[in-house]
Amino acid sequence: MHWKRLIALYSCLMFGFWAVLCRLYVLASNTDYAVRAKRQTVTTLELQPERGDFFDRNGIPLTGAEACWYALCIPGESTYTRLFDFVDPRDQKTLYQKRNATKPFLVRVDRDLSDEGIFTVSQKQRYTEFPLCPHLIGYLDGESQGVSGLESAMNDVLSAPDEKATIQCVTNARGGLMESAEPRYFPAGKTAADVQLTIDSGMQASVEGIGMDMMKSGCIVVLDVETAQVLACASFPAYSQDTVANTIQTGQGSLVNRAFSAYAVGSVFKPLLAAVALEEGYARHTYQCPGYIDWHHHIYRCAGGVPHGDVDLQTALEKSCNGYFVELGSKIGGETMLSYAEKLGFGQPVYVAGGMKAAAGNLPSAQTLADAGALANFSFGQGELLATPVQIGAMMNTLAADGVYRVPSFLIRTFDADTDGTQEDLHTGFQDVPVFSETTVSTLRTMLAGVVADGLGKDAAPTWGQAGGKTGTAQTGRFDKEGNEYKNLWFAGFYPIEKPKYTIVVMQDDQIHAQNSSAAVFARVCDALHLLEPQPTPQSETEENPKTSTQTPAEKG
Repeated sequence: MHWKRLIALYSCLMFGFWAVLCRLYVLASNTDYAVRAKRQTVTTLELQPERGDFFDRNGIPLTGAEACWYALCIPGESTYTRLFDFVDPRDQKTLYQKRNATKPFLVRVDRDLSDEGIFTVSQKQRYTEFPLCPHLIGYLDGESQGVSGLESAMNDVLSAPDEKATIQCVTNARGGLMESAEPRYFPAGKTAADVQLTIDSGMQASVEGIGMDMMKSGCIVVLDVETAQVLACASFPAYSQDTVANTIQTGQGSLVNRAFSAYAVGSVFKPLLAAVALEEGYARHTYQCPGYIDWHHHIYRCAGGVPHGDVDLQTALEKSCNGYFVELGSKIGGETMLSYAEKLGFGQPVYVAGGMKAAAGNLPSAQTLADAGALANFSFGQGELLATPVQIGAMMNTLAADGVYRVPSFLIRTFDADTDGTQEDLHTGFQDVPVFSETTVSTLRTMLAGVVADGLGKDAAPTWGQAGGKTGTAQTGRFDKEGNEYKNLWFAGFYPIEKPKYTIVVMQDDQIHAQNSSAAVFARVCDALHLLEPQPTPQSETEENPKTSTQTPAEKG
């Protein structure tokens, strides 16, 4: 009996042995288990998704111009201590919190640490420390999606959410790297498009510098006369796209794009009325100005109540005589004035991209202008009239461009910056609309040159050459505690006067005591544009014609 028990026990042991052996064979043959095991030991880290960049008209990057670095932190290798001095103070807290992590992670560092023996990868930094045209470009959220500006309007074009660069690490149970298993970097394939703007980065930088130096609140817009493409568009105060939350907390309105916002315009609207008068045969109108006009039992005063005496169209522009334009507007009539204003884009938004557009402003109706008081206010840019600096720029650009209205534009194309291949032409569909005759605008340009040379716009005189334009001081109907009214201060014009190349609009909003006049800001912009122009080389000119060239470099400049 004893031996039977031994045989039974032996048989049970052999059966168990073979069962275990067969089970091990099955497990070893099943590739699914191998894949699961590999997944448990491979950590995949994702970087920010690739995104298309903005470029200026000359191909200079406006975003993604600088690199940033991310270092790989490996548990158990004292990377916390090694990296602490290379991490921004904002990220040091994150580094501290993850010092005992069980998996590798990434932290942003201030430079490439590969020479320090730390695995580091680079990515494009979206915004620089001092970015250009932040109000136009806008900013991103934490998921690298557009929130405002062109970042939002063109988000679908710029973003490739499924394309992310990754780093793969083969790790052990403690989260450290497996022996002889180096991290591997897999770059993202580029599927997003880049966008080329009409902005000239040199002009934009100059305009932003001038505005920050001379203005507290407002905007500057520069258009190319021939095409109405916007070469510079700056709003003040500025803000940093990397610290939007802090900007919102300050409550200074820094995020508002003032170039796209509608304001009372005042006398900067008078050149339109003057052009209509020239076009419709009312240019010979004169007026005896006592410093005000009593119109249908309402008093409309000139600036400071100063009497202007005998006034014609030229003098009325130079001295900005409200009484003259009230009478002139009544002769022309509200419907005629309204018709020309509509042709110049007033009351209509300027579309930029997607749902992004400059405000339509407000244009009084024909029914409203049937009232004598409303027509009088409209005649010198007050009352219900509201317009954006972009619209005022389009109006003044028409006077500079031989009477042809063109819609201001901001985009040129979408393209692949790596190959320079155009994907979509974005500057299409704009038609030239003749509004005034060349004779009318030629006469008016001479008059507006007189505003700068002899009138209220003397501050706008540039150092080189001549400019033409018009001042504007618009009432807002809002007052401070001392009873001082906030006003919008304008100057809009073109430069140089002989053959205008640039239309420039300067607007300072909600001003009581401006740091500088808008005309003075305009002059600085003209000077900057002149200095940015390619200058002839005196030496080359002398070599080509050494006997007849007697001008000095200064005279030629």
